[in-house]
Amino acid sequence: MAEAKVNPNGQLKGKVALVTGASRGIGEAISVRLAMEGAKVVCTARTADAGESKLPGTLRDTIARIQKAGGQAMFIKCDLSQAEDRERLIKDATAAYGPIDILVNNGAVTFYSPIETFAEKRFKLMMEVQVWAAVHLAQMVLPGMRERRSGAIVNISSIVGKVAHIAQSPYYVSKWALEGMSEGLAQELAPFGIRVAIIQPGVTKSAIFAKNVDSPNRTGAYDAHYRRLFQFYAAGIPAATPAEEVAALVQHAVTTDSPKLRYACSWGGEALLAGRRAMTDEEWVALGAIEDDDEYYRRFSEAFGVDITP
Repeated sequence: MAEAKVNPNGQLKGKVALVTGASRGIGEAISVRLAMEGAKVVCTARTADAGESKLPGTLRDTIARIQKAGGQAMFIKCDLSQAEDRERLIKDATAAYGPIDILVNNGAVTFYSPIETFAEKRFKLMMEVQVWAAVHLAQMVLPGMRERRSGAIVNISSIVGKVAHIAQSPYYVSKWALEGMSEGLAQELAPFGIRVAIIQPGVTKSAIFAKNVDSPNRTGAYDAHYRRLFQFYAAGIPAATPAEEVAALVQHAVTTDSPKLRYACSWGGEALLAGRRAMTDEEWVALGAIEDDDEYYRRFSEAFGVDITP
């Protein structure tokens, strides 16, 4: 695929965007897309160089890709779990490029686990990164947005922000909290001309799967939950949607004349959300009570229109 080039008359010319979790995957794709539309992009992640991470892709790679295409971008390392880092991020970004016009809260950590087996320390980390960091960054950029009566905050959620999928309890708890915060925030900011968008990707080509290698199951009681979760991803990952689809939706969300609050995308995204809306709560709980794996896969596929059978 040919590399994109900056659009000299891009929709975001003169705007400043801040993207968290920008070293790879969805965050990298969003950063590149916004830069190609003329925005000056501040990219941030916890690590910047190859030696600091076991995963491919770095902040330096993202910046180099944007600059090669003629865009403007810089990186600032930031551990989103640390308040001091978040405060320094906004201070340094504003000093370099000016007030933030677009905040994209994409940075995330995830672990697989039912509630019973999940460690408190990790649960608090997920809530700090997925929820409080998004709130804190918004708090710091909103005074300027209100003064200018313009701006956009985009929160990257997930289909599990509305579908509490088995064995991902800590992740969906954090994403439900992020969606609740976003929904309230959108109404709070409506009088000031500031838009809020929630992006709900399904299975997307992303490094987040490689980050999550631990599946605690001390009792063995949740073997079926993990089998079914991993089978869902076994079906979804080969068909995973490129991260660029999410990036295109972010651009649309911040530039359209007809904004929406929620945007679903990627493999399984719209189907799972629609299927859950069509189910009663009792039907949802009954799905979890099915003991036979094959029957579960059949009922899941019928309910959501997504075939996950082995």
